[in-house]
Amino acid sequence: MTESNPAPTFIYKLVPSSSPVPDPLPDALPVSELDQKSGFLHMSTSKQVPRTLKHFFSEDEQVYVLRVPYAGVEKDIKWEDPKGEVCGPRAGEGMFPHIYNGFRLGKNEVESVQIWKNESGWDTALEKAQDWLLY
Repeated sequence: MTESNPAPTFIYKLVPSSSPVPDPLPDALPVSELDQKSGFLHMSTSKQVPRTLKHFFSEDEQVYVLRVPYAGVEKDIKWEDPKGEVCGPRAGEGMFPHIYNGFRLGKNEVESVQIWKNESGWDTALEKAQDWLLY
């Protein structure tokens, strides 16, 4: 990362309500079909979360949002386009943080979890979470 393009403090994993996140968190959460097919864990920065929610979770009643400290997974991150086909430095918000660590995302990586409810869109949930959804 550069001074003009600093590393995020946190990155986020969005999990549909059809795959409830257990409490307490296990060593590794179940891997989604998308992540399994892609070969990595799809993550978003705080700036990317609103679009990710609206694009992939518009029909979901609620989602689990997992906050992961970037420093703890930085060594396993590749900044890539959404499909993992173009790799490079993080350029704007078109490049996403993908975790390549054998699909390990659990109690040692996740700092906190919130459940957001879809109230005729995600704007209300995003507004309520603004102090938690940090770059």
